[in-house]
Amino acid sequence: MDYSQYEIYDFDNISAFNLSTGYKERSYQSHWHSYGEILYVGPGDTNVFMVNQKTYDLVPGDFVLIWPMEVHAIIDADRTEALVIQFSNAFMNSLFDLQRIMHFYRNLHVICINAHPQLAAHLARIAYKMKDVFFADRSDRELRCCMLLMEFMLTLDEHRDEFSPELAAGGRTGYTDDVMRRMIMVTDYIKNNLTADDLSQSAMAEMAGISKDYFSRIFKNVTGLNYSKWLNTIRLEKATELLTQNDMTLTEVAMLSGFQSIPSFNRVFHDEKGMAPGEYRALFIGGKKHEH
Repeated sequence: MDYSQYEIYDFDNISAFNLSTGYKERSYQSHWHSYGEILYVGPGDTNVFMVNQKTYDLVPGDFVLIWPMEVHAIIDADRTEALVIQFSNAFMNSLFDLQRIMHFYRNLHVICINAHPQLAAHLARIAYKMKDVFFADRSDRELRCCMLLMEFMLTLDEHRDEFSPELAAGGRTGYTDDVMRRMIMVTDYIKNNLTADDLSQSAMAEMAGISKDYFSRIFKNVTGLNYSKWLNTIRLEKATELLTQNDMTLTEVAMLSGFQSIPSFNRVFHDEKGMAPGEYRALFIGGKKHEH
């Protein structure tokens, strides 16, 4: 697999939001980065994109959703009027509802205007508002764009039932504030204690003070993933962060991310990223050398 580089933009370190358009090149090589992207497909007969080794042939008005740390590429597309919206992972993790939405839609990468015309049109209006605000160069443009980004995510969340059963499973929430606070407490605890002795669903349900069965139903509804899948996703996020540190062995990365064995780490990583952890590290190191 020919992956080129880990891409670093300064905005990710100093800002939560970035937007660009007007690219003349029709393609962009495979790459990945710590921030997420929303691509709004512009006019043109050919619009082919790749996310996590899956290729999408799209039409004007479609959206491509690229979550943080996902390998993606533009195979062939007219990009002169397309919009590229970029948002920092830190911003998405700053609010539980944004985390919940991001995890729920983690496996969704395309919103097709033909399948979801009302939603796509609504999201397009928000995207163009972002463009207008961003290029107006106002002193408060970041705040206003982030507010529009939250509106984008909230609108997407309000249409969750339109998507496949695995994304919409469980329907809408309706849980009390107290239950949601307990879920926030548990998910925050897990993210900060990935090497804890017992992160089983039973232990976390006990920590939340609710039954295991109820915990399981709430968790799937809130995150869009079952507990085991979500836990592996969080571990992989930690692992991808640690893999950028070349002084750590792969065994150390696996253990500090909460994986109990190297085979388990390799299997889960490859299933999610389409490559081995060592290949992923080489991608980052190669990108850093290219940058300098």
